[in-house]
Amino acid sequence: MNIFSKLALTAGMSLLLAAGVAQAQSKTFNVWWYELPDTPQAIAWTKALEVFKTKHPDVTVNFEQKTFDQLQKAGSLILNSDQAPDVLEYNKGNATAGLVASQGLLTPLDDQFKARGWDKVLNETNTQLSKYDANGVYGSGPIIGIPALGEFVSVFYNIDMFQADGLKVPTTLAEFEATLDHFKQKGITPLAYGTVDSNAQHLLYTLALTQADDTWVKNYQGLKAPLDTKPFLFAAQKIADWVSKGYISKDSTGLKGTDAANVFSSGKAPMFVSGTWNNGNFANTIKTFKWSQFLFPTPKYTVGSTGSMFMVPKSAKNKDLAYEFIDLVLSKENQNEQANLGGVAIDADPAAITDEVGKRNVELFKQISGKGGLGFYPDWPVPGYYELLIQATTGLVNGSTTPDQLAARLKKAYDDVQAAQ
Repeated sequence: MNIFSKLALTAGMSLLLAAGVAQAQSKTFNVWWYELPDTPQAIAWTKALEVFKTKHPDVTVNFEQKTFDQLQKAGSLILNSDQAPDVLEYNKGNATAGLVASQGLLTPLDDQFKARGWDKVLNETNTQLSKYDANGVYGSGPIIGIPALGEFVSVFYNIDMFQADGLKVPTTLAEFEATLDHFKQKGITPLAYGTVDSNAQHLLYTLALTQADDTWVKNYQGLKAPLDTKPFLFAAQKIADWVSKGYISKDSTGLKGTDAANVFSSGKAPMFVSGTWNNGNFANTIKTFKWSQFLFPTPKYTVGSTGSMFMVPKSAKNKDLAYEFIDLVLSKENQNEQANLGGVAIDADPAAITDEVGKRNVELFKQISGKGGLGFYPDWPVPGYYELLIQATTGLVNGSTTPDQLAARLKKAYDDVQAAQ
């Protein structure tokens, strides 16, 4: 090799090295989630990001706040593009996680699950919604998501309003309806409610679960048989009845779940059926009355599950960094942080929980999971069911849809998908 060749080679190597350094310096780690900033999980995850930044001063961390609806409606398009992040929070269930998993848009995490010790944190029950088969049905197949929290739907209630009237927490559906009627007789609309988003279907499914047994829940969530609409018909009739009696306002059709939460937190409604994702907001904003939660009186099942999951897109550019961030979120320190902020942590140390809301969450979640009572969510089995349930329930409240029509619409959409399995 002559001197000119050596000089050319040296120059070329220098350019490559310079390019490599520039690339390393400009490496950007993209993280998305949709939890609201004041929720326990978002606060804890933000702290995990701060730890991550300390460990990787050469990496630019780009966090983007998304909305649940954004990813619910456009998840497949986003994940199938070069705009996908390195790691993101995504909803579980056949219609969401299962759909994008079946399309090959996610990175299987089985090797990382064992190598990084995630299997020591998450047991088989906690990961049943992390696995999806080739058809996108949960329960088997590769692990494509890692849950970092639990969640469930309960009844938030105004303790002061209950105590002022000598009311006890209802333990049966009949007692619950008697409580609704008690407040209505006083001129108070007892139930905060909103039909614009998921709040509508959570109440519908909660009422359906008062009529559901093991076989119905497994068949429904697993697409194992044509839809038996009896529980949904019962639920729809109850909601229509509650609207006619004034237990639910007809104005609910213009409210989102966050709007309904504000009605409760302002002290205008004594009860609100919704999920643990409200705890952080309520803990921060409710200052004028005492509040807590109780489980809706059902024989066994409650709307809930392990929480939304962190997933690594197939097209992620920094997968190792994504795995490291998941490590931080699953750490005992971060799990305890979630619980002490009022969240439902997957692996918190009970002895380290001092927050009253966090303690109540742990207590109720143990009641549910201890009897195998996680009923999951109504929109999971069928793609597009989320929007259909909102439309149908909105129609139920405004009077444009009858209970029979709601049940028929759900059955048609469900049976079309179930028959194709």
